[in-house]
Amino acid sequence: MSIKIERIEKEMHREVSKIVELEVKNKKLEFVTITSCHVTNDLSFAKIYFTCLKEEDKKEVEKALNQASGFIRKQLANIMNLRHTPELTFVYDDSINYGQKIERVIEQMHKGEQNEGK
Repeated sequence: MSIKIERIEKEMHREVSKIVELEVKNKKLEFVTITSCHVTNDLSFAKIYFTCLKEEDKKEVEKALNQASGFIRKQLANIMNLRHTPELTFVYDDSINYGQKIERVIEQMHKGEQNEGK
């Protein structure tokens, strides 16, 4: 991945976070955190990863974000200096839950080793 794409991803991550927090007027999006952004090499598409406070609301939040993607894209076009603003797709970020699951498994293994050593 080029340095230019990485720089665009970082800036897009920062700006989408601000837009969702300050400008999108939807109660479902109050407790949403934008975790990362991945842009294709041709800058035509961007996947925006998010988490939300209540995991059971993730489908509703994802739907609300994707419905607001046109507004968010328009705001990005005004902020970022790009020839073409990518199409935005919002995806729930499962990596945090996956990391917590692995951490629990490691803790259980560690407890099992301690019990064997006694």
